[in-house]
Amino acid sequence: MLFRHAETVRSAHPGLAAGALHASGVDATADVGARVAEYTARALTRLADGPESRFPEVLAWRRTFARMGLRPTQYRCASESLLRRLRKEGSLPRIHPVVDLCNAVSVAYAVPVAALDADRITGPLLEVRPAHGDEEYTTFDGRTEHPAPGEVTYADAAGRAHARRWTNRQSGHSAVRDGTRRVLVVAEAMHEGGADTVARTLETLAEELAAHWPVTPVTALLAPDAPEFTIVDDARVP
Repeated sequence: MLFRHAETVRSAHPGLAAGALHASGVDATADVGARVAEYTARALTRLADGPESRFPEVLAWRRTFARMGLRPTQYRCASESLLRRLRKEGSLPRIHPVVDLCNAVSVAYAVPVAALDADRITGPLLEVRPAHGDEEYTTFDGRTEHPAPGEVTYADAAGRAHARRWTNRQSGHSAVRDGTRRVLVVAEAMHEGGADTVARTLETLAEELAAHWPVTPVTALLAPDAPEFTIVDDARVP
């Protein structure tokens, strides 16, 4: 299966920096608490100097959302939402070891990190593209929504939308869960220097996954001249 950003998305957002990671062999048993605490502490130190709304990484996504016709204070990118919650509550919710690591690394680097169950995605292509309007998105409470035509989403070959408003909200259908064994992780940035941030984010996540599970993560930076990432051992789920 291939993962990529559509040319229409890259053309509309030339500042996009993105990368992907695939790992096979994770489970829900690893204890990642100490590492999560380290990364969230790093984010809290930065937040002590000012709120997340001032971060260049967050401001760049706010400008992106505004260009897409979205109110940035109504629809926030995932990293801003996590940072906001961390600032207010002092910690992040514990969901699943893989998700917890991704969320902690996301706040540490202040960029959105999506973690998807690769076996819940129908190949041969998962593409970040404008929605047609007939894609089906499953909320975390099981309801079905349809992204508006033109809304940027992660769409697979079965017409499932695995995100709403790009980096705003992931899908319950492909959420990492206890039975997840293969994950696709995507990091995306819009700020100046975003390519370096995405590279460090993926490097950190690859090291953490390899340290906690018997996995060998595969990573790639995605660019206009190398836009596709191959996800091996594709399993299709209806």
